[in-house]
Amino acid sequence: MAGEAEVSGYPEAVTDEQVSDRVAVVTVTYSSGDYLTRFIQTLDGAMAGTPAVIMADNGSHDGAPEAAAQKYDHVSLLHTGGNIGYGGAVNRAVAQVDPAIEYVIVANPDVEWGPGSIDRLLAAADRWPRAGALGPLIREPDGTIYPSARRVPDLVSGTGHAILGTVWKSNPWTAAYRQDAVDVSERTVGWLSGSCLLVRRIAFDSIDGFDSRYFMYMEDVDLGDRLGRAGWLNVFVPDAEVLHAKGHVADLDPGKMLPAHHRSAYRFQADRHPHWWQAPLRLALRAGLAARSAVVVAAAKRAARRENSPDGSTTHSSTKGTK
Repeated sequence: MAGEAEVSGYPEAVTDEQVSDRVAVVTVTYSSGDYLTRFIQTLDGAMAGTPAVIMADNGSHDGAPEAAAQKYDHVSLLHTGGNIGYGGAVNRAVAQVDPAIEYVIVANPDVEWGPGSIDRLLAAADRWPRAGALGPLIREPDGTIYPSARRVPDLVSGTGHAILGTVWKSNPWTAAYRQDAVDVSERTVGWLSGSCLLVRRIAFDSIDGFDSRYFMYMEDVDLGDRLGRAGWLNVFVPDAEVLHAKGHVADLDPGKMLPAHHRSAYRFQADRHPHWWQAPLRLALRAGLAARSAVVVAAAKRAARRENSPDGSTTHSSTKGTK
């Protein structure tokens, strides 16, 4: 199969002469369907060269990753052995990239690349030699800008956003966390959306990549925070643009994905409040997030039942969470 050379069950390190020697692309697939096709096709216009693409597949059952590896010589497929989560799968794929390659693009398979977007990220990386991660401006399918460059949440702002973000969207904690009032400009931020990142390989390796304990959600917040603590910068680069049709994986199983979001939110704060005397705080946080998780899962299930009702009275719903 083209692009799927196996060595002990894993692809060979990326060294093909036709591939850019500066950047490789990693994506995590899970029955991504036509999204994956658009991801690969639009990549052609994102940079001057043709980067190697490694798909870390977490158990797809639609055949899309296999078809892509068969069709495109610069695309390879890595089977992770099951659904090991986003961060863990990215780490597996990055480990297969030739260490001589300076940068790795980490992106969801439902991203569509804007013209020159990767070239612009690379140019920004040259301007910011201490940047460990750089992120583009991300647009929603309707053209609106997704708040992908945010402040690292502390306990107060994170809790306020988690509890009130869906019922009081203009609350001050959500506004501060999402950086809603900040101009769209190239700048350093607390963290960047993991749906599309350019990471400097030396920085990524210096903090051991993503924390694989996060199954899904918050792994990008944790990565950005740990990069910052290690002395690296997270840089928002709005002149590089991508489109993200986000939420399709969460929509497949909201009963699993939404609780995962809340467990990740707990882990992030618990890791940063580890002392024995903070145990009551961790207990209260766990209980509050578990209660909120039960509420949003029930709401998602009710919405799904309305959409599938036989009388045809459908109501559009979103199960993306409040990340």
